[in-house]
Amino acid sequence: MRLPLIKNLVQFISENDEDFVLEATEVLENLSMESSLKDEEMNVIGELLSNMFGAIEVHKDIKSGTNQKEALNNFMKRVLGSIDK
Repeated sequence: MRLPLIKNLVQFISENDEDFVLEATEVLENLSMESSLKDEEMNVIGELLSNMFGAIEVHKDIKSGTNQKEALNNFMKRVLGSIDK
């Protein structure tokens, strides 16, 4: 996950609509089912999906009243905490 990409997507969601990102994740998930994809391509799709889902989570946190910086930090702590387990 890359924080600059998540920040960019959070900004996109706030200016537009979360549905755009959700629909894009559906397209990428469907595309990932293609058997002819190379490992590198699957890695790129997976990275894009994780950034998109991360941005959706951060946006939800912001909507509930958390400021953006804190929401991003909380999300990254959760991600890093789950990796350490």
